[in-house]
Amino acid sequence: MEQVFKGLKVVEFGAYAAGPVVGKHLADFGADVVHVESVSRPDGFRMQYPPYTDNKPGVNRSGCFAICNNNKYGITLNLKASGALDVAREMIAWADIVIENFTPGTMNRLGLGYETLMEIKPDIIMLSTCNQGQTGPHAHHPGFGSQLTSLTGFTNLTGFPDGMPSILYGPYIDFIGVGYGVIAVVAALDYRRRTGKGQYIDLAQYENGLQFLAPTLLDYVVNERVAERMGNHCQHAAPHGVYPCKGDDRWCALSVFSDEEWIRFCKCVDRPEWATDPRFVTLGARKENEDEIDRLITEWTSIFTAEQIMERLQSAGLRAGVVNTSRDLYTDPQMVHRGIWWKQTHPEMGDFHYEGPPFILSNTPAQPKMPSPCLGEHNYQFFVEMLGIDEEKFNQLIENGVIG
Repeated sequence: MEQVFKGLKVVEFGAYAAGPVVGKHLADFGADVVHVESVSRPDGFRMQYPPYTDNKPGVNRSGCFAICNNNKYGITLNLKASGALDVAREMIAWADIVIENFTPGTMNRLGLGYETLMEIKPDIIMLSTCNQGQTGPHAHHPGFGSQLTSLTGFTNLTGFPDGMPSILYGPYIDFIGVGYGVIAVVAALDYRRRTGKGQYIDLAQYENGLQFLAPTLLDYVVNERVAERMGNHCQHAAPHGVYPCKGDDRWCALSVFSDEEWIRFCKCVDRPEWATDPRFVTLGARKENEDEIDRLITEWTSIFTAEQIMERLQSAGLRAGVVNTSRDLYTDPQMVHRGIWWKQTHPEMGDFHYEGPPFILSNTPAQPKMPSPCLGEHNYQFFVEMLGIDEEKFNQLIENGVIG
């Protein structure tokens, strides 16, 4: 089956997650995506972020880099070397899309800003994704995804009322930006198909993050109420939280949103007396006595496994789910059935399970083509076989330090 992005050519001047995972989604559905790095300054995920295979750091052993870059070609190009810009311009002429996530102004300083790219290829689509967008008083502030979760307000909402704010694990905002980045690129491709014109996409991850806080922002606009940390509780449900289960550090999440659900819950857990207890009969009463409810439910959950609780409550039409560990996710029967993990053999990491896209196109499904690239692995294949540079020039570019 021919994939939906077959024939699409993408050059990716990006690192970490925000830019590269956009390219990964395109590559998963057939695009030829070329991940550009420098030998002197490779993608930061290669060396700055564990885990590494066998706990041994190395430029080709990073799990973080791997899971963001499978199905891509990996090349090395030193953009600061003499003659490198000429090569980069040839790459732009070859490409349909350019993705970059440098700090604002970097591509212009390198001589690869959008205006220059349009002179090379008028219908080029360029996606620039950075912390706070290309313009504005804070556009040039340095930062990372962990800072953006604080700027957008997630950190202030995460944690317990009597404790400190809790930072979200990893560059959470980057991955929100990825989703919107893919959508924006597809919209630009549709625009080019209809008009023959390219487009510049200025994606601010800061602004993307706000989309996931819409209810709290709306509550402030309508009621002037500032949302605060509530731990695992919820304004509209009680009980609502994660509860310890039988086993070593095993937990189950559950929630009850209505009085009718509460009656069913009490019947399901064989505690009918809770349903008529005046402390618990209404949502308001349950919220006032939430600590006591949590204590009672903890006594009940502790004698069952998380899986038993999930199955028992779900069979009664109630909301419950096991709190999975990363190990659990690789054997989760739903994940296995949906084929979310793609096993590929990497030259240095051995068998590695890459993550497929979170959606399936019925007629043009995503396909695993190749593992994440080693640093500069596809230099010859790309520059000579795909871009068309003759071998003599290719070898000279290596000798001059243009290609690593």
